[in-house]
Amino acid sequence: MEIERKWMVNGWPEGLPLEKEELMRQGYVTVVPTVRIREERTVTEGQQKTEFILCFKSAGGLSRQEIEFPIEEENFRRVEELIARPLIPKLRRTYLLPDGHRLEVNHVDEGEPTEFWYAEIEYDTEEEALAWKPESDELAAFLDDEVTGKPGQSMGAYWMQTRVM
Repeated sequence: MEIERKWMVNGWPEGLPLEKEELMRQGYVTVVPTVRIREERTVTEGQQKTEFILCFKSAGGLSRQEIEFPIEEENFRRVEELIARPLIPKLRRTYLLPDGHRLEVNHVDEGEPTEFWYAEIEYDTEEEALAWKPESDELAAFLDDEVTGKPGQSMGAYWMQTRVM
């Protein structure tokens, strides 16, 4: 189960410790339900690691079912060819919050007219998610546009708007 809140943001947050940075490319076989592939390249301490992920997600807002597992690069490339559309590039930076949560900030389609930024925090329970306030970690100004569960705010919806339509 994935339990997360999402905000539209502008840029990277200031004053938080950066935990990691990942370069990603992702594409969708279908968006209802979500079936997605993603290439994730992480660079830490001069070492680069690349993973290829197949993901299934149910519909939902705050909570939804998520099944994610690694696939071989060859299978990723075959599905990418099957999709036959440019994958969405994004840069993700993960920051450690004082309370132990992780803030993932994503810059999507950099340099394109449709580029945008969003942030997410994952939680263990819905109660924890609903109780967390951005003010508690002095993020109220940065996380002032919450879009959790709002129609049209998913990466799948963005895929349909920019790659399929």
